[in-house]
Amino acid sequence: MKNLSKRLRILLYKLKHMKQLDKYVLKQVIEMFVMGVLVFTSIIFASDTFITLIKQISMYGIPFKIAFIIIILHLPSVFVMTIPMGVLLATVMTLNNLSLSSEITVMRACGIGINRIAKPIFIFAIIMAFISFLMNETVVPVMTKQSTDLALYAFSKKNIPEGKENFTFKEVKDNGMLKRLFYVGDCTGGVLHDITVLDASKEGTIQILQAREGKTEEEGWQFQKGAIYTVTNRGKALDTTLFEDTVIKFGMDFSDEINRNLASEHNFLQLCSLIPKANKEDITWLSISLFDKIALPLTTVVFVLIGVPLAITPPRVRYNRGFLFSILIIFAYYLVRALSISFGEAGSLAPALAAFMPDIVLAIIGVGLYYRKVYTIC
Repeated sequence: MKNLSKRLRILLYKLKHMKQLDKYVLKQVIEMFVMGVLVFTSIIFASDTFITLIKQISMYGIPFKIAFIIIILHLPSVFVMTIPMGVLLATVMTLNNLSLSSEITVMRACGIGINRIAKPIFIFAIIMAFISFLMNETVVPVMTKQSTDLALYAFSKKNIPEGKENFTFKEVKDNGMLKRLFYVGDCTGGVLHDITVLDASKEGTIQILQAREGKTEEEGWQFQKGAIYTVTNRGKALDTTLFEDTVIKFGMDFSDEINRNLASEHNFLQLCSLIPKANKEDITWLSISLFDKIALPLTTVVFVLIGVPLAITPPRVRYNRGFLFSILIIFAYYLVRALSISFGEAGSLAPALAAFMPDIVLAIIGVGLYYRKVYTIC
């Protein structure tokens, strides 16, 4: 009975200290994770998102408030991308700091292996992968749909910035050729002045519309006091029409904008029901998007698998390599991801393989490094 009681006390003592170890590691991981998500989100916003914002304002005449709301609505989809990056940075930086301060060496000398040290990090990664999946299934589709609807509404209204002078807006065809060119002398009080529209959408003919005034309405462009000239591509005049008041709906094509966000606007089950009804040319990339809804959150765990062995440095290394390793792993991941998705869309890889290829490649490398670090190096 005494031996049993002694063993129980020892077991409770170890459990107590193990819980303290988990809290100690998790505290540092969570702090670095928050910082990592903020850093990577800021980088994506500063590089890609704000360029899109400026483009929408300058080229398409979308008001700043609407363009800013569109950008904010894309924030959840950015978080889905940066959560795996944040977990990787937190893993590598935390373990690298513990290694440099010789804390891992002390833990291993006390019989605590790397598997046990990394256990709370893997649990945290699994939780964050689940949160990322839920966010991608619930919040992202709703936000993306609202963003698309708002963008299409703003495009169809063709908002010209108030006070803007010599404003031009152009549409191009799929081959890059000019489709329509809009010129507005100025916009005052919501009224457009000195409007010229060059319409080359109909093959073989060009229409030139000139009007003194006009405004944008949901049903189309409303023009007053103008004329429409129809000529051939060779400059031969075909028709001239004068008007006092007319409404023209130019029928701008938003199919590319709609298709770009189609997969993001649907969750996993909705995509499963959508794929059988899709056109043959759309089935491949929709299938890749379907599998990617699982592959992207899974990346969170894969990053930890490869980050743990790389973060634990030999005793002779006295500088922090965590951030550098994180950037290199992220670069390698997105390089493989871009290549595999490109091959998948071209039909060279099966959709499932195209989506999971980056995870498979990094997981194989991670398992090899993890086994070598944990079981072959003391």
